[in-house]
Amino acid sequence: MSPTSETGHAGRRLVIVESPAKAKTIKGYLGPGYVVEASVGHIRDLPNGAAEVPEKYTGEVRRLGVDVEHDFQPIYVVNADKKAQVRKLKELLAESDELFLATDEDREGEAIAWHLQEVLKPKVPVHRMVFHEITKEAIRAAVANPRQLNKLMVDAQETRRILDRLYGYEVSPVLWKKVMRGLSAGRVQSVATRLVVERERERIAFRSAEYWDLTGTFGTGRTGDASDPSVLNARLSAVDGRRVAQGRDFGSDGQLKSDQVLHLDEANAHALAAALRDASFAVRSVESKPYRRSPYAPFRTTTLQQEASRKLGFGAKSTMQVAQKLYENGFITYMRTDSTTLSATAVSAARAQVTQLYGASYLPDKPRTYAGKVKNAQEAHEAIRPSGDRFRTPAETGLTGDQFRLYELIWKRTVASQMKDAVGNSVTVKIAGTSSDGRDAEFSASGKTITFHGFMKAYVEGADDPNAELDDRERRLPQVAEGDALTAEGITVDGHATKPPARYTEASLVKELEEREIGRPSTYASIIGTILDRGYVFKKGTALVPSFLSFAVVNLLETHFGRLVDYDFTARMEDDLDRIARGEAQSVPWLKRFYFGTGDGTDGAGDAATAAAAAGNGDGDHLGGLKELVTDLGAIDAREISSFPIGDGIMLRVGRYGPYVERGEKDAEGHQRADVPEDLAPDELTVEYAEELLAKPSGDFELGVDPQSGHQIVARDGRYGPYVTEVLPDGTPKTGKNAVKPRTASLFKSMSLDTVTLADALKLMSLPRVVGTDAEGVEITAQNGRYGPYLRKGTDSRSLTAEDQLFDITLDEALAIYAQPKQRGRAAAKPPLKELGTDPVSGSPVVVKDGRFGAYVTDGETNATLRTDDSVEEITPERGYELLAEKRAKGPAKKKTAKKAPAKKAPAKKTAAKKAPAKKATAAKKTAAKTTTAAKKTAAKKSSASSGTKNDE
Repeated sequence: MSPTSETGHAGRRLVIVESPAKAKTIKGYLGPGYVVEASVGHIRDLPNGAAEVPEKYTGEVRRLGVDVEHDFQPIYVVNADKKAQVRKLKELLAESDELFLATDEDREGEAIAWHLQEVLKPKVPVHRMVFHEITKEAIRAAVANPRQLNKLMVDAQETRRILDRLYGYEVSPVLWKKVMRGLSAGRVQSVATRLVVERERERIAFRSAEYWDLTGTFGTGRTGDASDPSVLNARLSAVDGRRVAQGRDFGSDGQLKSDQVLHLDEANAHALAAALRDASFAVRSVESKPYRRSPYAPFRTTTLQQEASRKLGFGAKSTMQVAQKLYENGFITYMRTDSTTLSATAVSAARAQVTQLYGASYLPDKPRTYAGKVKNAQEAHEAIRPSGDRFRTPAETGLTGDQFRLYELIWKRTVASQMKDAVGNSVTVKIAGTSSDGRDAEFSASGKTITFHGFMKAYVEGADDPNAELDDRERRLPQVAEGDALTAEGITVDGHATKPPARYTEASLVKELEEREIGRPSTYASIIGTILDRGYVFKKGTALVPSFLSFAVVNLLETHFGRLVDYDFTARMEDDLDRIARGEAQSVPWLKRFYFGTGDGTDGAGDAATAAAAAGNGDGDHLGGLKELVTDLGAIDAREISSFPIGDGIMLRVGRYGPYVERGEKDAEGHQRADVPEDLAPDELTVEYAEELLAKPSGDFELGVDPQSGHQIVARDGRYGPYVTEVLPDGTPKTGKNAVKPRTASLFKSMSLDTVTLADALKLMSLPRVVGTDAEGVEITAQNGRYGPYLRKGTDSRSLTAEDQLFDITLDEALAIYAQPKQRGRAAAKPPLKELGTDPVSGSPVVVKDGRFGAYVTDGETNATLRTDDSVEEITPERGYELLAEKRAKGPAKKKTAKKAPAKKAPAKKTAAKKAPAKKATAAKKTAAKTTTAAKKTAAKKSSASSGTKNDE
């Protein structure tokens, strides 16, 4: 290929993609004459605060970054950390004859391409280059067949961005004033949080029901084998024609939904079992039906996230990160897609591999097509599949670790989608017997045999319910016929209890959002990441648990902004935004109705913007918009929306420093208050547990007076554990340059609030103790820290093994410690607490160790701290591998982000502030105050805290 410019002479073409990894891959396919450079994502966006808004703008524009009075004109600024890259792109463009904008082929990618064109202001021909896989053939075809920018797609993305900015910047400050500083609201993140909170409310309200049934083991009298067992197990299904109640027959209140079923209690179940002990049994009926199962459609974004969660233990965010790497390096097609369609090339490649790997008997006569269509599907792409016109098997890729595992999943699913159905038989056998008291008891057993596995040879889909039976599971029953006599070899009585609805996992939450048509599949990963980072939700294993803070936030939004977190309204909003994307509706009138409301109650009736306006005042001539909703905050009682009754006069309250339980009014006689552990699941806060918390010692324990200072010494229970401190006299300055800070010290682990003495307190507050100086005159001190006792010499800290050493360690002993090579933490020399086996990713042995932050799993390269619901005794190898996989997926990215921001001067400070909360939130998880700390520290990130996720929701 010989590139030429418009004038016909050999020229130079600049190709701009989004990521450096993609640029490197594409450069190898284009060769000489092409310069491929990355924009590194968005180069321009709405400003992150008033300081970034140009001086010519005043008033609300400076706060919002959008001129709501002039057709919602957005104010775009080049990101502070992208200015150097923009300069570089301009320099490269000045030396080029043509410009190819090769960003992703979706709304976000189209918007990035448009912003590049607006900022670079090219004077050479500009082409929009699109592709959905990075192979030599696809890239060269994209160069040869460029198109123009799609302004409708750009307008659709811009409308979403403006909408999300208005939503976040108007609603988030309400949360700051009424709940806690630094919180955020977002168009989809708030709805996703509400879903998780509502599920927890269901669990709290749930009342378990007990029910019993019988299981019979029946013999055929024949000698059986694998294909024809000699016995079958059947469960009691009916008594005297009345169906026996199972778990599905009970409501969440623990009561039967219908009186048409028979509820067996323990006594009746045992009595019936005894009455059937000598009964004769025979086969009442045998019903056989053909079984057929068709293959699953190829992956789209959401189904990939769900399966990677079920089968690989990946979170939605880590799935997309790994998929992004596979796409950029040319292994798979574009990973943000709503489509299940395969190109003719892909179908041919898949069918060829079916024949090659499984034989012609597994190949259907005609290629399979999948017509499943997601409502409001974004721009059409292929399904997610291996790239190229010949699929590389996983072994041929050379991939390792998480990339290998995810590629293998995609490859298997794609190949299986072009295979034959699985077929077999399903059988239901009913067995009857008469009890000694004349009751007719019917037992039932179901079986399934697969005579041809078809696509299941390659792939079987996982399930959200760990107890669910997968499609390829066979249950073989004996070959019996109606009227055959059976012998009861045993009848057992089984007790059961109904269970509350399961909490959402990342996979099931993604599925729920998609089924409700809320948000965009391409942004679900970032939405879940946002509610985790904000402290609204935390994980227990794979379950998503709402924090007490999220209860207060959702309570406020439901009570005072009900439409904004209404599921149907949010889904209708997606319809409206897609109508704008298709050119069927106009952006500015829609935004005006949403933000300002309507004047006559009929303009634009039926769309979500009008519904949002109606949420302000109800029916009437004037329908208030979002702006009016957030203006009158007097009706919001901050204490009321953050208070929740537990029972017996106990209230759960969400305060500035975290959740606490309280009985009685403050300063009233008998008033009790106690902090609630931040990582406690809300459904675990029962009246009994609240009573335990209130019964624990709290408040100040007066220990006596310091004879030297004359100050009262007290012991207290703080957010980070018990401590002692001095009470300074009234009038002591607490702020300013003359401020005096009270001496404070944490209690040793061996001490407790109810036994610590004045002497103990004074001894603790004497720390740090100067041990002496080394040969170079550097002072060595003994100190007590959050993670235990240690020595400090300059910036060199060494852990001590016992707390008492702080007071009696000598200089010689300290120097001997410093003479030893420094260990990486105190656990370095300790034997492992548990061995888990070989990690499937790194191939290294995985062990559990004891570290400064508690127990953690490690393969020698990656360390992952155990979660609060993990224990050393019960942790499984699979759970250990999952923790390491999560750490690998998110660890490096955070380090990289943290390094970049401080490199610049004034603008870079804002970037640094923007990145800080994610880093701090991670640290906060290692404390008992992770939810509140994460939320408070997010305050520095004003723009993100206000607008939710950056690009879409």
